[in-house]
Amino acid sequence: MDSQSGIVQELTADHARVRGLFDRIRSSEPGSAERAELVEQAGIELVRHSVAEKEYLYPAVRRHLPDGDGWADRELAQHQEVEWLIAALEDAEPHGEEYGRLLLALVTKVTEHLVEEEQLLFPRLQALCPAGELRELGGKVRAAEVSAPTRPRPLAPDSAALVKVGARVRGPLDRLRDFTERRGRR
Repeated sequence: MDSQSGIVQELTADHARVRGLFDRIRSSEPGSAERAELVEQAGIELVRHSVAEKEYLYPAVRRHLPDGDGWADRELAQHQEVEWLIAALEDAEPHGEEYGRLLLALVTKVTEHLVEEEQLLFPRLQALCPAGELRELGGKVRAAEVSAPTRPRPLAPDSAALVKVGARVRGPLDRLRDFTERRGRR
C-alpha cells in the first residue's frame, strides 16, 4: 500500500491476504505439515489484523456512524469468536477430526466477517468519515500491524486504549517467542 492509502484500503488488502491463505489451506493436504503451517500463518495474520481493527477501525466506526456502537460491538464479538477458534486450533492435533471442524468454523466465520465489513461497513465509513482521517488511520493501521501481537487472546479487553497498551507489551514478547519457536517461518 502507498502512503496515501486509507484504512479501508489497508484492511481490504489484509482481507485479500487472508483469503489467499485460506485458498492455499484448502488446496493443501489435510493433516499435512504444510496445512498446519498455513493455518498457523493465517492465525498470525488474523490476530495482527484484529489488533489494528480494535485500535483504529472500531473507534472510528463509533465516532462516525450513527449506529456505530452497535456495529463495533457486533464486530468485536466476532473477533473474540475468531480468536477462540484460533486458540483452539493451536491446541488441536492437525491430523484429528476436531482440527478439521475448527478449521472449517474459522474459515466460515472469518469469511462472513470479511464480506460484512467490505460490503456493508466500509462503504458506510467511507461515506461518513472525512477522507483525511481515513488516510491517517490507514497509516496507523500499517504501523499497528508491524508491532501487533501474533497470538490470540480472546479474553483480552476490547477497548482501543487497552488494546494499544497490551499490544505494546505483548507484541514484542510474541515476536520473540515466535522467533525462538520458528512459528510462522517454517
